[in-house]
Parts: sequence; structure tokens; C-alpha cells
Amino acid sequence: MMMANGVITNNYDGVYGDGYMEQEEEWEREGLLDPAWEKQQKKTFTAWCNSHLRKAGTGIENIDEDFRNGLKLMLLLEVISGETLPKPDRGKMRFHKIANVNKALDFIASKGVKLVSIGAEEIVDGNLKMTLGMIWTIILRFAIQDISVEEMTAKEGLLLWCQRKTAPYKNVNVQNFHLSFKDGLAFCALIHRHRPDLIDYSKLSKDNPMENLNTAFDVAEKYLDIPRMLDPDDLINTPKPDERAIMTYVSCYYHAFQGAQQNTAMPDERAVMTYVSSYYHCFSGAQKAETAANRICKVLKVNQENERLMEEYERLASDLLEWIRRTMPWLNSRQTDNSLAGCQKKLEDYRTYRRKHKPPRVEQKAKLETNFNTLQTKLRLSNRPAYMPTEGKMVSDIAQAWKGLEIAEKAFEEWLLSEMMRLERLEYLAQKFKHKADIHEDWTRGKEEMLQSQDFRQCKLYDIKALKKKHEAFESDLAAHQDRVEQIAAIAQELNTLEYHEVGAVNARCQRICSQWDRLGALTQRRRLALDDAERVLEQIDLLHLEFAKRAAPFNNWLDGTREDLVDMFIVHTIEEISGLMDAHARFKATLGEADKEYQAIVNLVHQVESIVKQHQIPGGLENPYTTLTAHELNRKWSDVRQLVPQRDSTLAAELRKQQNNETLRRQFAEKANAVGPWIERQMDAVTAIGMGLQGSLEDQLRRLKEYEAGVYAYKPHIEELERIHQAVQEGMIFENRYSQYTMETLRVGWEQLLTSINRTINEVENQILTRDSKGITHEQLNEFRASFNHFDKNRTGRLAPEELKSCLVSLGYSIGKDRQGELDFQRILAVVDPNNTGYVSFDAFLDFMTRESTDTDTAEQVIDSFRILAGDKPYITAEELRRELPPDQAEYCVARMPPYRGSGAPPGALDYMAFSTALYGETDL
Repeated sequence: MMMANGVITNNYDGVYGDGYMEQEEEWEREGLLDPAWEKQQKKTFTAWCNSHLRKAGTGIENIDEDFRNGLKLMLLLEVISGETLPKPDRGKMRFHKIANVNKALDFIASKGVKLVSIGAEEIVDGNLKMTLGMIWTIILRFAIQDISVEEMTAKEGLLLWCQRKTAPYKNVNVQNFHLSFKDGLAFCALIHRHRPDLIDYSKLSKDNPMENLNTAFDVAEKYLDIPRMLDPDDLINTPKPDERAIMTYVSCYYHAFQGAQQNTAMPDERAVMTYVSSYYHCFSGAQKAETAANRICKVLKVNQENERLMEEYERLASDLLEWIRRTMPWLNSRQTDNSLAGCQKKLEDYRTYRRKHKPPRVEQKAKLETNFNTLQTKLRLSNRPAYMPTEGKMVSDIAQAWKGLEIAEKAFEEWLLSEMMRLERLEYLAQKFKHKADIHEDWTRGKEEMLQSQDFRQCKLYDIKALKKKHEAFESDLAAHQDRVEQIAAIAQELNTLEYHEVGAVNARCQRICSQWDRLGALTQRRRLALDDAERVLEQIDLLHLEFAKRAAPFNNWLDGTREDLVDMFIVHTIEEISGLMDAHARFKATLGEADKEYQAIVNLVHQVESIVKQHQIPGGLENPYTTLTAHELNRKWSDVRQLVPQRDSTLAAELRKQQNNETLRRQFAEKANAVGPWIERQMDAVTAIGMGLQGSLEDQLRRLKEYEAGVYAYKPHIEELERIHQAVQEGMIFENRYSQYTMETLRVGWEQLLTSINRTINEVENQILTRDSKGITHEQLNEFRASFNHFDKNRTGRLAPEELKSCLVSLGYSIGKDRQGELDFQRILAVVDPNNTGYVSFDAFLDFMTRESTDTDTAEQVIDSFRILAGDKPYITAEELRRELPPDQAEYCVARMPPYRGSGAPPGALDYMAFSTALYGETDL
């Protein structure tokens, strides 16, 4: 910062940016040269200083007089920084005052503020401009420097904070720190936003700035502990209020509401604060050129970025609008090939459009809007005019086009669905028309020839009577088909109305059916008139034939169903199911007596007709006009039923025997499985108990395990017998057994687990015996290790988790500290007992570790010491010394594997026994 006439400068460029330097130049031209601004600054800075000095029980009245001796200046710095300054000089002489002011200036400089062309003499002399500049520097350093909002400069950050907080309020538009605060509404809005209980904003008016300012200043002073730093008259009557004074006052609002103001030099929770600048001192020509170049680069960089965003917006907008333009004709099209398949393909194309083509455009639209908002924000923050897209590419234009697209999509989808429903209805009607037409044409086939026949003219009385009855039956059938013909015509009419694509063929077929129907009606009427002229009909034969037809049809249906039931296959799995079938069959046989009576009655009707025809010699009298069924056919079917009944009895009896045999197999398997299953479980429990080391010495455990192994192999015939029974069960297609919870699969798994457990436990016990014998541990030690291991193996899994292992080691007296060193020691132990990092420790690994810890073992250091004795305390050894001191085979072993000694002063052929010894114990890669 700089003041006019080269008073004060600072190095805050890194904090406030190039814009700060621009503002300082503006203040240099306008700030201190304007008496009104100077008056406002003096009043505001005095109030600000008193807001801190009152914490020390003092204050100032005249800012250019009360700081002249340096005492209150030093006290102010101590209060706002929280630090202690050097002890002031208490004398009243000029040099005492200069010394105190220098101490204050030195303290300010120690905080990173570079002071240029300012000395204590100007402050002591009461230079107002110098004093105001110094206080502004203090405000910058201790109240503003550490404030930042979204990586913006201090001034921009505080301005953004004010804009965000006052955005919802009417008549408030904060764009700067002078004119935007003149009417007082911005101050009131800031207070109401954080403390709505203090101000009724709805009662404020933009036309009453004096009341607004006094309200805000009074409330802030009374409830927020913010002193009145501004004079409402000065703000209202000054064309452009002092920006520094307003920024200082607004910063107090920020700290009050953010709750972050502290009495430290660098507050940690400051968010945004007034972007401050001051009067800029004239630099040298080179410095001005560099500053000007930096300013130009910054402006050009901002413009280039803004132009890039504008171009990208134009490109995205053009591309999106062009895509919408190309898409709309397709969505507005209502043309199809009038087929369901074509409409379904169009629907699938639309779904592909919604899944693949539109989502990228939705993202493009969102990106376009985001870029536009970002561009406008950057333009506003950089004091540039708002961006106005080219005609037709405004955000509103794009939104309108997008809304039109969505409306077209909705209409297109609704049209597609309705079209699908219409075409599905058409297909259904077409199939229904074809089905009914097929049935009708099949029924009418041959009817015209029959109606045109003159056969009745050659018949006798009884034949004519029969023909008349047959014709009556045909007339009834014809009347019944009238509804079908009307349905066919109605369907054809609906197909025409719905514009079916093959309506021509439908109409032609419908016309043929209607024309034929008219001909059938006319022919039927003519034949009826002809038959009415022939009255010679045998009533008795006719009645007998009719009775036969009425009773033969249902009896024939019963015979067909009965034959089907008697030969029907069945699948049963239990005795109860086959018993149910046998009971149903018995009930059926009980109905055969009534069926035989019905059969005899129907056959008797035929016999009566035969008798009458034979008696009267009526040609064709045996033909029944009402049915195609004959007594011979009924007799054949009735004979089949009587033969199938005993066959069904045999089949059911055989199935009953099979189910009884299956029940026997179930019981056999269950009896054997219920014995084998518990035996395997008991053996597993016994082997597990031995494996836990709870019974006898290791040799006793090994002996008992081998006894169990022999016993298990001796028990294998029971498993084999069970396998044979299971094979019979499978061959009998038996899928469930309610007599046992065991299945062959579970027993096989249990048997294999038992064998595996015995072999594994035998191996573990043998390893423990080998460890015990090789390490020389006693039986009592082994039992102690086993007891501790089992105690912490709560789940009896034969393994310990890391925490369980730590507890076990502590119980055995192993010292493991709870500090970081103890954790490192325990991790070293884990690396030994669990080298593969499995997450658990077996008893063998635990025993091996404990035996190594409790027995004396050789180490690399001991072997090195032994070699050093043979070498006569030399750091190397020769082949002759090895052959002289060691057996030949071991000496040659060492000579062949020892690396040459690389140290100085050794004879040729000297060997490095140290490297060799460490390699033996895996401590090197040799």
C-alpha cells in the first residue's frame, strides 16, 4: 500500500492481487485529496481504534494527536495482535516519543508490512495524512490480510459476501463499497439476514436513508457491539462516500456475524473481508513498466478466457439448436405403414433416441447453461459488461426450443402409444375375423348341395319324415349361425372404420360370406316348402332315433373320458398317494352298474328301430339323422371299458407293492444312517479333544489317535453297506426320507472329514513330539503351552487370532508393552509365527516360537565368535586354518561356500567367515 506523497507502502500484492494496485492508484488520485473522504476516514478510524483500545480501558479522541507519544499506538498493537511489544519509554521528551513510535513501526514491519518513506517524526509531529495511512496499514495487516472467499481477493471476497447475504432483499443491490451503502438498506439487510429479531426490514423504505442508517448503526452498536464508525449525514451528503471507511465498518459486520474475530495477529476463521487498497506511491520507471505489463497481461488473460467461454457457448448453442431443428420434423411426423411391426419399430427407434441420442444433449444443455452463468459471473466480477449471445441463441431461446422439443416428444410418444393400441386392436380384429370366417365357411361347406338335393322325392313316408326332422335341425343350426354372420359383418365394418391395411381382402371375403348366407336362406325355405308337401314320415322311428341321439352322445362322452382315465399314467411317491388312487378307482367301479343300465337302454332303442324297419321294409330306416354314433361303436367302447378296469386294478396293485418296498428301503436306510451319523460325530468329538491336548502325553495321544484311525477303517463296512442301501434307494427313485435327518451326502462328507481330522491331528502330534525332542522341552512345559493356547482358543478352532496370541503370551510371562515399542515387538513375533500373514496362528507355530524362546539356540553371533577363535582374532580365516581345525568334510564345505575376504591387509585366498555365518542364519542374501 502507498499513500500520497510517498508516505506508506506495503507488499500485499500476493494477497490482494493486481486489482488491489489499481484501487490504490485510484485512492492516490482521489482518496486523501478529498477533504470529505479525509473527514470520514478520521472518524471511522478513530472509532475502529477505540473499539480495540477500550479492551485495555482507554481510548483516543483525536487520532492525529493521541498517537504522537507512541504509547497508545503501542497499546493498540498489543491489543489487536495479542503480543507484547518492548517496554515503552516513559519520558516526555521528543526523542522518547520518537523511540516509542519507532518500536511500533518496527513491530508492524516485523509482521511482513514493508514501510517506505515513513518515519516516527511525521507521527510525532501530528501529520494527519501519515497517521491515517499508518492506521489503514494496521487495519489491513491485522484485520483483513487473512480473509479470503473462494480464492478471491479481500475486497472481492467481502463484496461477494455482502451480495450473497443481501440477495433476497428488495431494493438492495450491492455492487461497491460507496454508493451501494448510501441509503442504509444494505446495512439493515446484513443485520436482518443474521439477526431478524433486531430489525423489521419490511417497515424500511429506500426513500428514508437517514432513518435506515441510524437504525442500522444504533442496532449494531447496542446489540452487536459494533461502534458507530460512520456519520449518516456524511454518507448522505457526500456524492461518493469514502470506500475505506465503509469497508472498515462492513468488515466489523462480517466478523460479528461470522463469529471469527479474535485478538490475534492472524485469525484462522476469517472468510471474506474488504478488498483493501491504498494510495500507491510512485515507483521507479522500471517498476511502473513491470506493473503496467502485469496489469495488461491479467486483463488480456481474463478477456481471452471470457472470449473462449463466449465462443464455446455460441458453438454449443448452435449445435444444440441445430440438433433440435433436425429432430423436430421426425418427432412431428405421424406417418406409418399402418402395420403393427412398423409401429413397433418406430417405438423402438424412439426408445433408442431417449436412451442414446438425447442424454448427451441433456448434458450439453446443462453444460451450456453452466458456461453461460460462469461467464456472466466472471464478467461481473471483472467489471465487464454482461455477455449478450447472438440473436436466437439466448438461454431463453434455447429453453424455449428445448421446451418445444419436450412437448413434441410427449405428443410423439402419446401418438405412438395410441397408434400401437389401434394397430393391436386391428390385428386382434383381423385374427378374430379370420377365425370366425374359417369356422363359418367350414360349417357351410356342402350345405348348398345338400339343400339343392332332390333325394326326398325317391324316399318313402318314413324317410321323408326323417328328412323333415333333419331339415328342422338344420334350420335351428342355421338360425344359431345367424349371430356369427352378423359378428363377421360387424368386425369387417370396424376394420374398415379403423383403416386396416388389408381391408380389401376382408371386404371381399365378407361379401362372399353374406352372399352365400342369403343363398342358404333361400334354399332352406324352398326345401322346407318341399318337405311340407311330403307328410309321410314314420313318427315312431323318428322319435326313437331322436331319443338315441340324445342319450348316446353323453354316454359316448362318458365312455371316452372313462377310457382316457383308465389308461392315464400316474406318478406317486408314497403309500398314501397310491392308496388315494385305489380308493378313487373303487368309487369309480361302484358306478359301473348304473352305466350298464344306461348302455342297455340305449341299445334297446336301436333294437326297436331295427324291428320296426324290418317289419315295414322301410329303405334307409336304420339311418339316424340326428347323430353319427352307432350302437356298434358304443358296444366297442363299452367292451374296452370293461377290459380296462381289471387292468387298472393290476397296475394299482403293482404300484402299491412298489411303494411298500420303497417304504422298507427308507426305514432300512434311516435305521443304518441314524446309527452311522452319531458314531461319526462322536469320533470327531473324540479326535478334536485329543487334538486339543487335553488327555495324556503326546505319545498317549498319538497312540490313541492311531487306535481311532484303525477303528475308523474297521467301521468302513458300515459305510459301504449304507452306500448299497442308498444305491437301492436311488434306483427306486426315492427322493425324501422322513425317518432320518441324515443324507448319504452328509454322511460321506462327515466320513471324509473324520479321516482328514485324524490324519491332520496325527501329523500335528508327531510334529509336537519332534519339536519337544529336538528342543528339549519338558512334558510340563508342553502342557503349559497347550493349556494356555487352549484357554485363549475360545472357539476351539485350533488357531489364535493376533489379539488372542498377545493375551496368551502375556499369560505365559512374556513381556509385551502397550507403547509403540511393545507393538513393534509384537509385530516381530507375528512375522515369525505367521510368516504368510494369514491372520491366525496354529499351535505348531506357537509351540515352535515358545520353544525357541525358552531354549538355548545357536545364533550367527555365536558362530562368528567361534570362527574368530579359530582365526586367531583376525577378521578373516584361511583355508589351511579351516582344514587344520575342522573335520575334512566340514572344512571343505566351508572353503567351498565362504566368500573371499574384501578387507585390506589380508593374504591371498583369505575367506570372509562373518558373511558366511550371517548367511547360515538367513541374515544376508549370500
